[in-house]
Amino acid sequence: MLWIKAFHIIFMVTWFAGLFYLPRLFVYHAMSEDQASRERFKIMERKLYYGIMTPGGVITVALGLWMWFGYGFTGGWLHAKVALVALLIAYHIWCGKLVKAFKADRNTHSHVWYRWFNEFPVLILIAVIILVVVKPF
Repeated sequence: MLWIKAFHIIFMVTWFAGLFYLPRLFVYHAMSEDQASRERFKIMERKLYYGIMTPGGVITVALGLWMWFGYGFTGGWLHAKVALVALLIAYHIWCGKLVKAFKADRNTHSHVWYRWFNEFPVLILIAVIILVVVKPF
């Protein structure tokens, strides 16, 4: 089970790298003024979302479920973690909708909005790490 845990952490880091970087690309994309830059951001966003983030997220969740069923974890901390992971999955899907909006040149948000949007996964990461390490309840 330690191998599963190690790969769970590896793919979680991969997923979070994308969750941190994609909204930053949205900031720059929303600020771009020339067509060449906008097209470049569309490619970067698509490759990051579909090539790195989504596989990282799917594998993270799959390995997390494997550990949950294998170890039989219990406790309030796990329920809270699962709820936060569900929020993170919703955020991930929202990012996918934003990728599609940018692809179709239908972005309606400012770069400032994306700067705030970018902070959400940081808060989730902090809470999840505290729950898993400290197990406060």
